[in-house]
Amino acid sequence: MKEMLASQSSPKKSWFKKLCASFQSEPKSKEDLLIILRAAAKRRVLNNEALKMIEGVMDVSSMQVRDIMIPRSQMTVIEKSQPLEDFLPNMVNASHSRFPVIDENKEDIIGILLAKDLLRYCSATPQKDFDWTQLMRPAFFVPESKRLDALLNEFRSSHSHLAIVVDEYGGVAGLVTIEDVLEEIVGDIEDEFDEHKVFIQKLNDQTSQVNALISIEEFNEHFQTSFLDDEVDTMGGIIVQAMGHVPKPGESIKIQGLEFKVSKSDGRRILMLEVVRIEPLHEISE
Repeated sequence: MKEMLASQSSPKKSWFKKLCASFQSEPKSKEDLLIILRAAAKRRVLNNEALKMIEGVMDVSSMQVRDIMIPRSQMTVIEKSQPLEDFLPNMVNASHSRFPVIDENKEDIIGILLAKDLLRYCSATPQKDFDWTQLMRPAFFVPESKRLDALLNEFRSSHSHLAIVVDEYGGVAGLVTIEDVLEEIVGDIEDEFDEHKVFIQKLNDQTSQVNALISIEEFNEHFQTSFLDDEVDTMGGIIVQAMGHVPKPGESIKIQGLEFKVSKSDGRRILMLEVVRIEPLHEISE
């Protein structure tokens, strides 16, 4: 009986010794550390959710703001000259809490307007002489080359939740929020508006903004295309499959009469696509 118990426990002892040995010989690279952590997860020493978060933290340490920012073309902004009644409906429809304010163009951001600061003025009898620009808060600017871990620390120290991203020439490249950074670590953070998430937003007659998580079936129905869902489930998966890698923002590819331009992605997946029809429907069907 003792010999049987000894033989049954030997594999566990062997694994424990290997695990201890792997940690005793310090990992010399990020890849070595990931191998150890993934091995621990397979053996249920570490659960999968914890592993994903650790991988996210490690990814954030090597990613830059440009990798996850919302491009300037997709920013919802308010013009300083607009009266409150003109832009308030757009604020409600956008479902954001913070909005960059521009002076004459998107290159000239003069502050940030918080939706909650307007609540007291949204009564049935608003003040006619109310100057909403007095509620603007200073804009927080960061370069697109800043590392995400450094940005997260700046968000915490400055108590800011949104930063305007500028390029090497000082022009506005986009914006990034603290939620964008945290989602790289913990995954998508859903809120009450996500239940009604719009996967396709028409920008003009030829161009649409598409959430990369849209199902292939829904995309085919809307754009009258014929993508197959044999191997992947989303259009983001289709584009990654077609390109052979996870593309960076700005990369594009033409398939089935459509041009897909990646407008937002991280190191692991595509988040948003700009879809432009470049061929008429009758030519595609033929």
